[in-house]
Amino acid sequence: MRFQIIQGDITTMDTDAIVNAANPSLLGGGGVDGAIHRAAGPELLAECRTLHGCETGKAKITKGYRLPAKYVIHTPGPVWRGGNAGERELLQSCYRSCLSLAAQNHCRSVAFPSISTGVYRFPLNPAAEIAVKTIREFCKDNKEIEEVFMVCFDPDTKAAYDAAFQRETTA
Repeated sequence: MRFQIIQGDITTMDTDAIVNAANPSLLGGGGVDGAIHRAAGPELLAECRTLHGCETGKAKITKGYRLPAKYVIHTPGPVWRGGNAGERELLQSCYRSCLSLAAQNHCRSVAFPSISTGVYRFPLNPAAEIAVKTIREFCKDNKEIEEVFMVCFDPDTKAAYDAAFQRETTA
């Protein structure tokens, strides 16, 4: 598996699937969620309404509509509540659920945003560690997914994921 950490706009990724850091309603919101809904067009919201929401740590898949990606995998990440409310396990579950759904739908390439590190306030460095470790572990056992992108919105986020990747590959 090829794992790349890039800075950019996830809505422009020409991958089989992009991941949406959604809210549990799946009906759009701010940040990456709003950007994906705006770029995909109103058909995405219409399909999301038929899904009746999604639990934190789980994932659901829709078509990509006007996006270059064939699919959008929606996952509500955990809200940071200080670290003692299962947030780490829920974030791991988000990444695993998305990758599992991608593999089930024969996606060879997947692009992720930094889940829960915006308005949900999950601290960036631990979130990056969890993401990198979970993605690498999943893809070690699942050869269906050939390429994973971590698409970072800004330089600080990219630096955190680069550092987590370096620590994980030298561990």
